[in-house]
Amino acid sequence: MILIRNLRLGLDEAPDALKEKAAKKLRVPAQRITAWQLVKRSLDARRKDDLHYVCAVAVEVRGSLRVKDRDVSDYTPPVYEIPRVQSASRPVVVGFGPAGMFAALLLAKAGARPIVLERGQDALSRRRAVEAFRAGGALDAENNVQFGEGGAGTFSDGKLNTGTHDPRLHWVLGQFAAHGAPESVRYDAKPHVGTDILVDVVQSIRREIAAHGGEVRFGAKLTGLYAEEGRLTAVEVNGREVLPCTHLILAIGHSARDTFELLHRFGLPMEPKPFSMGVRIEHKQSAVDLAQYGRERGTLPAADYSLNVHLPDGTSAYTFCMCPGGEVFAAASEEGGVVTNGMSYSRRDGENANAALLVTLHTEDFPGEGVLAGMYWQREIEQRAFRLGGGSYHAPAQRVGDFLSGVPSGGAGAVQPSYRPGVSWCDLHALYPKRITDVLERAIPALGKKLRGFDDPDAVLTAPETRSSSPVRILRGQDLCSELRGLYPCGEGAGYAGGISSAAVDGLRCAEAVLREMANGEE
Repeated sequence: MILIRNLRLGLDEAPDALKEKAAKKLRVPAQRITAWQLVKRSLDARRKDDLHYVCAVAVEVRGSLRVKDRDVSDYTPPVYEIPRVQSASRPVVVGFGPAGMFAALLLAKAGARPIVLERGQDALSRRRAVEAFRAGGALDAENNVQFGEGGAGTFSDGKLNTGTHDPRLHWVLGQFAAHGAPESVRYDAKPHVGTDILVDVVQSIRREIAAHGGEVRFGAKLTGLYAEEGRLTAVEVNGREVLPCTHLILAIGHSARDTFELLHRFGLPMEPKPFSMGVRIEHKQSAVDLAQYGRERGTLPAADYSLNVHLPDGTSAYTFCMCPGGEVFAAASEEGGVVTNGMSYSRRDGENANAALLVTLHTEDFPGEGVLAGMYWQREIEQRAFRLGGGSYHAPAQRVGDFLSGVPSGGAGAVQPSYRPGVSWCDLHALYPKRITDVLERAIPALGKKLRGFDDPDAVLTAPETRSSSPVRILRGQDLCSELRGLYPCGEGAGYAGGISSAAVDGLRCAEAVLREMANGEE
């Protein structure tokens, strides 16, 4: 096949026009192109008066071809080889978020018959529990936005773009598409699924794992580890069942705080890790569209943004997990604590846009000491937010203009907050220490110079955003194994990923390591 890059596609042109454009680039009749596929598509919005897509297309051409063009090269579609193993022992995967899910999928396809332990419930049960909580019901501490089938990513925007260029990503995106995600996730520069579709996708992946001999156990919480002579021998489940285990992929996610405490007591090597905290900032989606496109979006996708600022004193802030046409989501997983996150449905057709606005924090910023100091700081902020919000899981909120003026807000302006069960208007300086609020005060006007309207006085800040990444790293070697032989720390919770796709890729890497060890007969 031949890859042709930098093909321009107008907003009003159908994708089929790319075949003709490819033929013109190759200087051959279109009839000589026997097959073609879209490999990459991105929206070029650098000039507001010249919005268009930039595409890369792979084609098969009949007959010989000689073209000298820097945008034309040979193309070999990536192939992901899945090994086969036979072993009496069954590897165990703890956690069924993206990392654990893709680790289990690969292990199952390889014939290893994995057992997955997921403390939360299946996706449909999760959705009911989450909807009830957002409607003002009780929080289920084991079945919520953080815990359950699909992990925290299930109730998010479902972004699949990532900074990693790992070749495994091609297979990851293909699996999402094969299990119900839009076909566009294979080629869009910023692929996304949406929580409404992700709920079905994760169930489909689970069914394939089962079809290949794997098993997913819901309501199954890791409560203990057993080892002999530096080698894992078994795990304890729910405080009562001891499950023999010599290969464990630990993909617990960034919110399993009791599991972090368990691992620390056990003596598993861990270290505190820098992370970020801040707020969710919410604007009218129409305002973001206007700022990015210079007009109403019409048939264009809801506009997004990604911003950062480095301040003169060395501190920094940035936006993360921007959700076009989405909602600020109630993401608590502990009683007496408030947490926010962002979510979009696949159509991204909500009235507001929101993004995390985060301050970069280093281990020396943590108010306590020890491996879990950052985790306890997160919890302290979340509990303070619960009290500030009135003790009913309402989130503390403030208008940007009031925050910058240092006065409490008394209500919404032009932007209505989307967080449910509701917000309590206040002064967010009462929530965060000056180390964070000072950076936010300087960052918001600076980012307003990069994106018109970002510092709109009526934009809403909803807090706290504390779970952007794991506050600890579970140490592993070059072989991806912990000091405890047979245990593989994996994914975002272990400190080795930062999003759905990168976590899925890390899950594959850890599964490959387990398969290599199983093939070598190491038990």
